[in-house]
Amino acid sequence: MHIDAPFELVLFGGLGDLALRKLMPALFLLERDGRLPDGAIYAVTRRDMERNEFVSKIESSVKSHVPSNYLEKEPLDRFLNKVHCLTHDVNDHEGYKNLSKTLSSEDINRLYYMATGSDLYTPVCKGLHDAGLIKSHSKIVLEKPIGHDLDTAQAINETVAEYFKEQQIYRIDHYLGKETVQNLMVLRFANSLFESQWNQNYIDHIQITISEQLGVEQRAGFYEHVGAMRDMFQNHLLQLLCITAMEPPAKLEPDAVRDEKVKVLKALKPITGTAINENVVRGQYDSGVAEGKPVPRYRDEPGVHHKSLTETFISAKVEIDNWRWAGVPFYLRTGKRLAERACEIVVQFKKIPHSIFSMQHKEPMANKLIFRLQPNEDIRLQLCEKKVGSGMKIRPTTLSLNPESDQMEGRVPEAYERLLFDALAGNPTLFLRDDELMQAWDWVDPILAYWAESDSAPESYTAGSWGPAASTLLMAKDGRLWNENN
Repeated sequence: MHIDAPFELVLFGGLGDLALRKLMPALFLLERDGRLPDGAIYAVTRRDMERNEFVSKIESSVKSHVPSNYLEKEPLDRFLNKVHCLTHDVNDHEGYKNLSKTLSSEDINRLYYMATGSDLYTPVCKGLHDAGLIKSHSKIVLEKPIGHDLDTAQAINETVAEYFKEQQIYRIDHYLGKETVQNLMVLRFANSLFESQWNQNYIDHIQITISEQLGVEQRAGFYEHVGAMRDMFQNHLLQLLCITAMEPPAKLEPDAVRDEKVKVLKALKPITGTAINENVVRGQYDSGVAEGKPVPRYRDEPGVHHKSLTETFISAKVEIDNWRWAGVPFYLRTGKRLAERACEIVVQFKKIPHSIFSMQHKEPMANKLIFRLQPNEDIRLQLCEKKVGSGMKIRPTTLSLNPESDQMEGRVPEAYERLLFDALAGNPTLFLRDDELMQAWDWVDPILAYWAESDSAPESYTAGSWGPAASTLLMAKDGRLWNENN
């Protein structure tokens, strides 16, 4: 796969947090590895900035987020020569005419990246269209969350579709760009050992966790209107669920993969009414200790309402009504100010019916396959082996397949690096399709509506813990525990 030259990347929100922390470093790494052809990267910002100040800011962001051993002077200079600052208010309709004077008049490979809130997608798309800046080789990347609920997501989707064809729209979820997520598909579909046991006959349950040690930080203005359900659950967690539970696609082609993901979302058992209280836990962090330092409760964070009901934690028991997964619960959770930063998928296999060996534990140990996506990517298979010495006592052991091991050739690409390349190259496999987005919102909406109508507040939990007690109980009542001792 390659990127057609020349290219233009127009980054709206070009000096925002996402752009500086993730996108610019990822683009630099693509340049460093020789994967970007001749072209230009335009950072669109409302702030008027001199060239030297702008270059210094971009250089600082790259050096802050790229390991020093990858910061060679020559590729960094090449990259900085490709990056330009454009002062533009996205709500200023006339400003798009000025934008058209900067960009090429040719129908080249052009990518518009919306590193902004979804409320700006409509004015930007209209402005680009009216200025004649959307051509046959133009594409647009939309960041999550797209919309606030099903209705607003639908409205945004329809508006963007007025100006861009579906094959030109790339709805991004950066977790799908992680090496381990893609390796999950390979391990399943390229190994009969796993695929033959990837079903209700052998798997007891599956856990998916995305935990953060950080609090809301400086994002209270955004987070107060979003919360954990919209920020993480509706997109990241459900996408990881789809990748884990999907059927083998007929071919490794974009629509074939996305067809299978949509089938999973359609098969999700709805959680409505009083069942929400039984199967979904929402929490909000209280004061506590994070990384050895005292931290305030969510309601005391700057910009947060003192009676806020915004959830900073979600856990849920989810079931998939199909042949493969009947009776296998999926436990999903995400939260801020938790005990550690982690993202992992835990496939818990069923116990053997009877052990003939003397064990350290009272009950037979079950095998466990763990896909860890952050902070370090790793795949581990927990097995049992014989203890060295006389007798036939056994103990747990772990086989590790680490993407960053010495066995790997070269550097493991960052998620945004991979997805930016795919978008520029015109490969939508790891991006969401419109029906996929709508199905996710359709499932989440009843839960959000129930909370909006309820007077109940999220359960508080101590910062630095693993969340509310109700989340532990969610699994404990089924005789299961969260995987927290790594």
